[in-house]
Amino acid sequence: MKYFGALLLALPIVISITLFSSPSHAISSCNGPCQTLDDCAGQLICINGRCHDDPDVGTHTCPNTPSPSGGGCRPSGTMHCHGQSYPKYRCSPRVTSSTRATLTNNDFSRGGDGGGPSECDDRYHKNSELIVALSTGWYAGGSRCGDRIKITSTKTGRSVMAKVVDECDSMNGCDDEHDNQPPCRNDIVDASNAVWHALELDIEVGEEDVTWSMA
Repeated sequence: MKYFGALLLALPIVISITLFSSPSHAISSCNGPCQTLDDCAGQLICINGRCHDDPDVGTHTCPNTPSPSGGGCRPSGTMHCHGQSYPKYRCSPRVTSSTRATLTNNDFSRGGDGGGPSECDDRYHKNSELIVALSTGWYAGGSRCGDRIKITSTKTGRSVMAKVVDECDSMNGCDDEHDNQPPCRNDIVDASNAVWHALELDIEVGEEDVTWSMA
C-alpha cells in the first residue's frame, strides 16, 4: 500500500517531465524542414527551408532529390548569408513558348532595392517603365538585353510586353552591389511596378506565378 501511495505521488512528476522536456535542438534529414545551417543532419544544408545535399561537397545522401528551384537545372554551389544557405545557378529552365516563372518586384530607380544600375545599359530606370530583370540563365550573358518579352499572369490572365534591362543575379548576392539580397532563384522575372500594375497584380503579395515568352 505504501508503495502504491508513493507511486501516485511520483506520477505527476513523471507526467510533468514527459510533457515539458524536449530535445534542445531538432535535426532534420533529407527534405526535412530547416531554418539555419545547424538544422540539418550530417553534411546536408538548408536550402529554401528544406535540407538538401550540399552541391559544394558533392554528396548524394538524398537520391533523386529535385533541384530546389526545379526546371531540371542543378545548383552551381551555394552561398551562405543571413544564417542560411542559398543555391547559386548558372542555368535556368529551358525557354519555351510558355515558360513558367515566378514574378517578383524590383525597384530599378537610384537607391532602390535593385542595388546598382541596370546591367544592360548601366542606367537607372523609372518604375513607370515596363521593364524586367531575368535570372542569370535566362539573361544569357546579356544576349537578351533590349529584347521584349511577353508576360502573362496565371491568376488574372492579363498579358504585358516588357523590355529586358537587367540581370537578376543567380550566382552572386548578399553584398552592397545586390542591396544585401541573396542570389535570385533560377526562375525569376523581376519586374517593375508598371509590369505588376499592367497584369493587375498586387505588389504587396511579393511573388506571383506567370509564364513568359520571347515577343
